[in-house]
Amino acid sequence: MASRTPSRVTKALLAPALALGATIGLASAPASAAVWNTCDQWGQTNLNGYTLYNNIWGGGAGSQCIWANSGTNWGIWANHPNTGGIKSYPNQTKAINKSITSLGSLSSSYNVSVPSSGAYNTSYDIWDTDHDYEIMLWVNKTGPVGPLGSSQGTVSLGGHSWNVFKGTNGSNEVFSFIRTSNSSSGTVNILPILKWIKDTKKWMGNETIGDVQFGYEVTSSSGGLNFTTNNLTVSSS
Repeated sequence: MASRTPSRVTKALLAPALALGATIGLASAPASAAVWNTCDQWGQTNLNGYTLYNNIWGGGAGSQCIWANSGTNWGIWANHPNTGGIKSYPNQTKAINKSITSLGSLSSSYNVSVPSSGAYNTSYDIWDTDHDYEIMLWVNKTGPVGPLGSSQGTVSLGGHSWNVFKGTNGSNEVFSFIRTSNSSSGTVNILPILKWIKDTKKWMGNETIGDVQFGYEVTSSSGGLNFTTNNLTVSSS
C-alpha cells in the first residue's frame, strides 16, 4: 500500500492524539539521541539537508516517537496494535527536483537495524513533483504485509533483484519493487529503475522527481519495537 506524508493526508480522518505511552517509549531510543526527538503525530525537523517526519498517518494507530542524532542517523520506537492497515511511515526525505533525463545519477546507501517481529516494510518512497506516480523500493519486510497491484514479474536493476508490482491507490499510480530477499544494508542505484519504468515499460514519461523518502511502513508493532536507521544517504547529480 502506498504511504503518505503530512502534506498528503487529511489529518482529521486519521489516528487520534498519541497516548502517554509514546513519551515513555522514547526511553528505548539510544541515549546519544539528543539532537532531536518528538512524539508528535506530525513532528518534523530539518537536519543536514534532510527532513525527518514522524508521520503517523493511518487509522487505529498507537504510540510512536522519533529521534535523530543527525539527518542520516535516526530511528523510532513504535507501539502500534496488531491490526491490519498501515499506521505510519516515519521517514527521512531528500528533495531532488530534477527530471529523469536531466539526472546524471541518483543513488542511495542504507544501513538499518529492524525487529524480527511485527508487521512492516523498510522502503524507499519516491515521488514525482505532481504526485501522479509513486515508486516504492522495499529492501526488507516482516509479517503479513504486501504491495498494491498485480505482479509484473522479476527484474534485476540498480544492484538488486526485485519482484515488481503495478497498481493504483485511487490517487496515483504505484510501482512497487520488492527485494527478492531481505537486506539490512546496501546501495541502490535508483536512476536505472526510473529509466526502466519510463523507457522500457513506458509506464510514465519524463517526470520531475521531487522527493526520495526512506523509512518504515509500520502496520503493527505491539508491545513496542525499535527501528534504527544507522545510516542513510541519498546522492544525485
